[in-house]
Amino acid sequence: MDKKHPSFIKRISKIFLKTIIGIVVIIAILLMATFVIHQINLRSEADKIEDYGQKIKVFDGTMNTTIDGHGADTIVLLTGFGTASPRLDFEPLIRELDKKYTVITIEPFGYGLSSETNRERSLNNMTEEIHEVVKHLNLNHFILMGHSIAGLYSLAYINKYPDKATAFVGIDTSVPTQPWPGYNSAPLDFLAKAGVIRAFLKFFGDEKPQDESEVHRFEQQHMITMKVTGNNTLNREATSLSTSFKEAQKPAFPKHLPVLLFADENSAVKGWTELHQEQVNSVDKGKLILLPGSHYLHHTQSKRIVAELESFLGKQNN
Repeated sequence: MDKKHPSFIKRISKIFLKTIIGIVVIIAILLMATFVIHQINLRSEADKIEDYGQKIKVFDGTMNTTIDGHGADTIVLLTGFGTASPRLDFEPLIRELDKKYTVITIEPFGYGLSSETNRERSLNNMTEEIHEVVKHLNLNHFILMGHSIAGLYSLAYINKYPDKATAFVGIDTSVPTQPWPGYNSAPLDFLAKAGVIRAFLKFFGDEKPQDESEVHRFEQQHMITMKVTGNNTLNREATSLSTSFKEAQKPAFPKHLPVLLFADENSAVKGWTELHQEQVNSVDKGKLILLPGSHYLHHTQSKRIVAELESFLGKQNN
């Protein structure tokens, strides 16, 4: 059959094959270069990451926890999935809250300055780990406030330990019945470990803020992001999320629990407003407030969130 083909087709095939091989070789060289640079930077940055919080022994690891403010009422903050440094990410909100409250930020295993863990990343285990921190800090009652996926963990926590939370405040929180297509973290994990994400952020990431104190936080967040992104604990949590969404559909907020939800008014998630409205309608004292902004409302709407929280709690106390 080959003898019947014109010779120029053979030449084109060879050129095409050589081109493909050349592209593959170039990509491999680039990946090797980004990997080596990434590893060098990780070693250099390890000594530059500033320690913060207290490390609490929880099962087979340590969970980092920070305490800000000295208010009579305590707020426990739970982060969204994959947030590199929950404490630094919540900084704008904490600055507003710690004027009147004691604010405790829990960094789960695999996040921030917490260690990793070999424990399954199930809804039940995540809930147990939060409670171990609560017990260690001798917290009897507190307002539970969470962002994004913390909506699932908070719901599970409140049902498993019903005597702890006096109210729940959600910041664009996940809803058990929301559309969930599943999440495969493998591609992102590969790109992170290969150093591609570092290279991408260097050239296309957010510009450094002008304020000096914000620049410092920005740099610390970047180094911690490079450190934790793609770790095995986060990878296993991502894999478990589909099961967690299913399991979270079983419980509901207790009817007597005050529930204040903030949601992105421009969310691309189908039925986002209605899903959150259903949650607040399911309790005796519930309120939904739609805010402009992104999924990370606490970055730009902290003052409004705290003002609405004060108003909501005041009404509950009357």
